[in-house]
Amino acid sequence: MIITISNSQLSATINTVGAELVSLVKNNKNYIWQVDETYWNKTSPVLFPIVGKLQNDSYIYNGVNYNLPRHGFARDMEFSFEQRSDAQVIFELNETEKSKVNYPFDFKLFLAYTLMGNELVIEYFVRNLTDEVLPFSIGAHPAFNISENFETYSLQFNKDDVFETYHLENESFNGKTSIIESDNNTIPLSYNLFDVNTIVFKKLNSNEVILNNNNKAILKVNFDNFPYLGIWTKKNAPFLCIEPWCGLADNKNHNGNLEEKEGINLLQPHEDFLRAIRIEILE
Repeated sequence: MIITISNSQLSATINTVGAELVSLVKNNKNYIWQVDETYWNKTSPVLFPIVGKLQNDSYIYNGVNYNLPRHGFARDMEFSFEQRSDAQVIFELNETEKSKVNYPFDFKLFLAYTLMGNELVIEYFVRNLTDEVLPFSIGAHPAFNISENFETYSLQFNKDDVFETYHLENESFNGKTSIIESDNNTIPLSYNLFDVNTIVFKKLNSNEVILNNNNKAILKVNFDNFPYLGIWTKKNAPFLCIEPWCGLADNKNHNGNLEEKEGINLLQPHEDFLRAIRIEILE
């Protein structure tokens, strides 16, 4: 089911499957990539309860082996929803008997979509319903339309940074890094940047990035309190994913224990976790 929210500036549609953002429109221009399975069959999946890939798609918890697919299961599940106003909708996902087979925890996951002026605010709220620590990762994965020559686009960050990307090999971190060249904290885009697959930043000072085209600002993503940022596309694909993460794929030498995984969040019993990204249209 597709849910629509709108205000005087923007409209957005969200699919109840995965609580996935499908469109974000201003002045009849959609800023969200539309599915073309030639390249990718998603638009903006939520990543939960893991980000990225586990080695052998498995992890260990309390000595027991469990299996989870890349980016977890929330993106493929049906969320319930409550539309609070014309400009806000809140989606909810709870554990199920099926989810507990490979993620043995009781939880609530809420995604709130709110339009405020020229901004879409997406809030990610996790509640631990158990008497034990809840280990989890969560991340955003919005894909933005690239409507012209990819190499006319750039990413402009808001603070001084060294853009060190951590390399993935078979979707696990292999310990290698490289520095991406920038000018005044701006990275010119080219498909060659993605020869290492996903660009992964673990140590940014910045908490905002602007997508420019021909030096004109298109949109801004604020990712305050997200410690990691992924940037991804496919060769010749007309989209760019800007992915704030609270979590990471496995390292090649990881021992498999979920609670010892790099970037894992350990939410105390009956506690809450809240993060938000803000997508501002600048045109």
